[in-house]
Amino acid sequence: MLTKPSRIIALCSVANFINSADRVIMPIAIVSMAQEFRWDLHQQGWVHSAFAIGYMSSQVLGGSASKKYGGKRVLSLAVILWSLSTFLVPLFAHSLYMLILSRVILGLGEGLGLPTIFHIFSHAIPSEERSRAFGYLVALGSVGQTVASVVCPHLPWPWMFYLFGLMGFLWVGIWYTMYAESRGILEEEFVEPPKVNNSNVRWMDFITHWPLWSIYIAHFSMNWSNYIVMQWLPTYLSSTLGANQSHMMLTAVPYIMNSLVSVVAAHFADALIAHKWTVLSVRRLMTSIGLLGPGLFILFFSAVNNLHIAVFFVSISLGLSACNSSGHLSNHAEVAPNHAGITFAISNTLATIPGILCGPLTAELVTQSHGRWLPVFVIAAGVNFVGAVIYLSQSAASQVL
Repeated sequence: MLTKPSRIIALCSVANFINSADRVIMPIAIVSMAQEFRWDLHQQGWVHSAFAIGYMSSQVLGGSASKKYGGKRVLSLAVILWSLSTFLVPLFAHSLYMLILSRVILGLGEGLGLPTIFHIFSHAIPSEERSRAFGYLVALGSVGQTVASVVCPHLPWPWMFYLFGLMGFLWVGIWYTMYAESRGILEEEFVEPPKVNNSNVRWMDFITHWPLWSIYIAHFSMNWSNYIVMQWLPTYLSSTLGANQSHMMLTAVPYIMNSLVSVVAAHFADALIAHKWTVLSVRRLMTSIGLLGPGLFILFFSAVNNLHIAVFFVSISLGLSACNSSGHLSNHAEVAPNHAGITFAISNTLATIPGILCGPLTAELVTQSHGRWLPVFVIAAGVNFVGAVIYLSQSAASQVL
C-alpha cells in the first residue's frame, strides 16, 4: 500500500508524463498534416509558436490559483484543458485559425500544470522525500517524450491526438478518486508547516531576493542547452554527422538517459540528506552537477565527428541535466514554502525564453559561421557555467518568503 506522499508523487508524475507526451505529438504529426492541408512553413511555424504563447501566459496564474483554490481543482482543470485541446485537434485541423487556438489552449493548460504540482509538493511532500518527488516528476516527463516519439510515428496522425487526449481524461478520474486534499480555513495544510506563514507578500518580493534569482537563473541556464538539444539535435546529426532516417531513433537515447539519471540522482540526494548533509549543500551539489556536467559534455559533443560517440556525449549531457531536479528545482519549497507554485511559475516563465530565442539565434549563428555549429554549443556551455557560479554563490535553503 502506497503512503500518501508516494501516491501524490506517482499521480503527479503520471500527469507530467501525459503533459510532456502531448507536447511532442504535433512536431511528429505536422509532417503529414502539412501535406494533407497544404500548409507552408510560415503556417507551420504559427502552429508551433501558438503553444508557447499560451504556456508563458498561464504560469503565474497557475501558481496563484492553486494557492487560492487548492491544487486538486487547479490540476484537474489543467489536465482537462490540455487533454481536450489535444483530443479535438483532428476536428479543428481543417481550420488553421481553430487549430492555432487549440494550441494556445494546450499551452494554457500545460502552463497551469507544473506550478500547481510544485504547490502540491511543497505542501504534501516532506523534505526528506522532496528530491525523490521532483526526480520522478522529471523522469516521467522524459519517459512521456520518449514513448510519444516511439509510438506516434506508427499511428495515423488523428489517432496520435485521440490516444493521448483520452489518457488525460482517464487520469482526471483517477486523480479525483485517489487524492484527498487537506484544507484549512484559507489554504491547503502543510505536512511540514513553514517556520513563517507569511501571506502578506507583495509581487515585488518575488524578484528582490538573490536566493530566488539564483534559482531563476539556474533554471534559465538549464533550459538554454536543453532547448538546443530538443530543437536542433535531429538537424545537427543529419547535416553535420550524416545521420539518415534510420538513425533518428537515436534521438530518443538522451531522453531515456535523462529519465534514468533523474531517478538515481533523486534517491542519491535524499540519501545524502538522511546522512546529515545539509539541504543547502545537497541542492548546490546537484545543481553543480546538473549545470557544469552538461556544459562540459556539450562541448565534447561538438568536437567529435563520429555519430555514435556524439549521441553518447549528448546523452550524458542531457542525463546529467536531470540532476537539477534534485537541485534548484527542489529548492522552491525551501525558500518559499508558502508560495512555491508562484516562484516556480516565475522561474518557468523566464526559462521558457530560451525556447523562443534558441531557434532563430541558432539558425543565425550557424548561417553566419558558414555552417559551423561550434558557436552555438560554446554559448550554451557558457550559459550553464555562469548559472552554476551564480547558484553556488547566491542560493539558500532557508525561508525567504
